Amino acid sequence: MQATDATAPPPPVRYALTGARGGFARTLLAQTPRMERLRPSVLCDLDTEGTVALCAELGYPSAALRVCADADEMAALDDGQIAVVADTRLLEHAGYDVLVEATGSPEAGARAARTAIGTGRHVVMVSKEVDSVAGIALADLARERGVVYTPGIGDQPANLVEWYERTRLLGLDVVAIGKSGEYDLVFDPATGRVRQLDQEVDAPDLARLLTLGEDVPATLAARARAVEGLQRSAAADYCEMGVVANHTGLVPDTEALHYPVARVAELADVYSLAEDGGILSGPGAVDVFSVLRLPGEASFAGGVFAVVRTGDPVSWRLLAQKGHVVSRSGRYACLYLPYHLMGVETPLSLLDAVDRRRAVSPRPPAPHAVLAGRARRDLSAGTRLDMGGHHHDVRGLAPVLLDTADAPRDVAPLYLAAHTTLDRDVAAGELVCLDDLADPSDVLLDAWRHARTHL
Repeated sequence: MQATDATAPPPPVRYALTGARGGFARTLLAQTPRMERLRPSVLCDLDTEGTVALCAELGYPSAALRVCADADEMAALDDGQIAVVADTRLLEHAGYDVLVEATGSPEAGARAARTAIGTGRHVVMVSKEVDSVAGIALADLARERGVVYTPGIGDQPANLVEWYERTRLLGLDVVAIGKSGEYDLVFDPATGRVRQLDQEVDAPDLARLLTLGEDVPATLAARARAVEGLQRSAAADYCEMGVVANHTGLVPDTEALHYPVARVAELADVYSLAEDGGILSGPGAVDVFSVLRLPGEASFAGGVFAVVRTGDPVSWRLLAQKGHVVSRSGRYACLYLPYHLMGVETPLSLLDAVDRRRAVSPRPPAPHAVLAGRARRDLSAGTRLDMGGHHHDVRGLAPVLLDTADAPRDVAPLYLAAHTTLDRDVAAGELVCLDDLADPSDVLLDAWRHARTHL
């Protein structure tokens, strides 16, 4: 056997990227030239011209980019050229090591991931919509084929799962894990107004609610009323927490999630058990909070947190003196990472998949939670459940996250229901179930049924 040169540099990692024209994709493509080993091999998006323009804007040489319409054109590429394609089926004919799935399209993303795994490629899953329906089946298939399937570092699900695993490794007693909503609530006491991204509303009552007071649930309820003119929840949040639940075994405390309006320094008090003055009915919850801050204060930046029981009071008094977030009772502490860097961090997942150095979670995902949909109003047979918008809402349905133990066995995952037609009437407030759907995707239905075999 010929000896390998231990000093030789490791081979480059070639990746295929779906949803290549999207915002996440841009951050990955912008970061790639800074990574010595990383190479884009094939970029897939319906907007091929826009993808080429994006790459040119990021400094990729125009000669390196070639729009391909079929397998023959891809085979004719010179070494180092990047194929730009509109059809995910062409991925089967491309040369790459890892697929980064970022379409956000449940069916297209599931098909692309299944094809990649079936042809011996690793998959870094960014599309939480795909993961929420097909992630368990894809993870099982990846283990069968000896490749890696993992959520992508840089997005909240992977970051939060990693953070949770770190707390477990340290032996900390985790009470809750979660993330902040996408946009902070920035309150200006001088004007009495609160801003969320590009929206502003009057919220003068927040001026007297900037501290929790003795009754934490009452303060949180008053804050929620003060900002009720703002839409703080999003289907994307529920979806991400569903992915996290399946990787960790922690489940929602309530199907609507709590969404407390909270300042970062309050999280250990807020996410304590109700018997200790907090909002949780029991330990082991996943949740989302809305950041409340003043102008000039640092953002949580869509970061992640874990609330733990403290244990030794002397140790945690010392840590509190160093600025760590400890509850007023001293019984709970919040450990947090105030960032998620999207594709800037995702190269870590690509390199780790190829080098087999680590996984986001040491355990395979299992069906601990179900992202489902309740009818917002009476929906009649023939209604099309279109998916769209920045947060991929499903028209007519309110997202809910159910503990699998409490969910009807025939409940339809929200993103399996997306883009389908109702076969019968669904009354306001009812969950959409599989038998309510006239035309569900076969690939998603098969994946979901596979996941249910774990129960």
